[in-house]
Amino acid sequence: MKKVAIFGSTGSIGTSTLNVIRENPDLFRVVTLVAGKNVTKLVEQIEEFRPQNVYITSEENANLLKAKFPDLAVYYGEEGMEAISNLTDFDISVSALVGISGLKPTYNMIKHGKTVALANKEVLVTGGKIIMQTAKESGAKLLTVDSEHSAIMQCLNGEIENKISKILLTASGGPFFDKNISDSITVEDALNHPTWNMGKKVTIDSSTMMNKGFEVIEAKWLFDVEPSQIEVVVHRKSLVHSMVQFEDGTIMANIGPKSMQIPIAYALNYPKRLQNTIEKLDLFQIKDLVFEKPDLHKFQCLSLAYTAIEKGHCYQVILNAADEVLVDAFINQKITYTQIPSGIEKVMNLYEERALSTIDEILAFDKEVKEKTRELIGKGF
Repeated sequence: MKKVAIFGSTGSIGTSTLNVIRENPDLFRVVTLVAGKNVTKLVEQIEEFRPQNVYITSEENANLLKAKFPDLAVYYGEEGMEAISNLTDFDISVSALVGISGLKPTYNMIKHGKTVALANKEVLVTGGKIIMQTAKESGAKLLTVDSEHSAIMQCLNGEIENKISKILLTASGGPFFDKNISDSITVEDALNHPTWNMGKKVTIDSSTMMNKGFEVIEAKWLFDVEPSQIEVVVHRKSLVHSMVQFEDGTIMANIGPKSMQIPIAYALNYPKRLQNTIEKLDLFQIKDLVFEKPDLHKFQCLSLAYTAIEKGHCYQVILNAADEVLVDAFINQKITYTQIPSGIEKVMNLYEERALSTIDEILAFDKEVKEKTRELIGKGF
């Protein structure tokens, strides 16, 4: 039986992970649950899954948990996150914390040689070089639960001796693929995703295709390929989750239902697949699979991701930090929609390349860039 730690247990990935575990009680046991502010949902999860360790952000909520569950090890705050992410009493961890807050905990788990199923894009976007080098040194296994990267991982299984010609990273295209992009776009417009139900930040990033830009950076680190070998392909039905083209011209594709439980279950039980109750695809109902090329001029955020890779590591940190602040500003109606990509480009142009050799240096630089971005917003760019 595998012991599982879930970092981000009350979010969508965390709850989907618990659904997989609930359906396979003989295979998995939850030992650690890490949440943010949703103490009500965390209490429900504790009562059902009976973990040994839990984390909640605030001391007040931590004290509530200690009173309600006296035998439970309860952690909180910055020191608590450092402590719980250095525990080693699990077989696999799902890293699904939101934003760059997931970087240090994931690094801590990897440096101990643990198996981590990664659902946090920012970990590799901001710290890919350090994370991959640390995993190599410690012997840690880094899996992925992103549907696209899981698809690539599955296509590459058993193909170690065959060189990759190209990774074909699929994208839904978001709500504006066949519409004009202008400052008249509202928050509600951008949140109206055609195929996936996600949180606000990820949904806005999907609409600008920044989310796909982040995934390009992830793919570079995960699969050790050059940016020129990663091609984004818009597939609006979101049934082909990604593809790999080999040197002989063969293209292997991963096709399946739109459900995050499938890649999560594959990572948890890697490399063996698990049965599930998800409705299977009927190929006769699909009828056709259409693939389209994204316009990099229209979707500037995707173009900026390739630029960040070309310019160097610190620009990938800038890309992520500036985007986080600008998307939040757009959601709160402080900037227009087109100021997201233009703002990112302006912030990137403010910096010269700088070396970031530790996780703490990355986190400090992330904070610096976010402050600079907020300053620019305050000045009206």
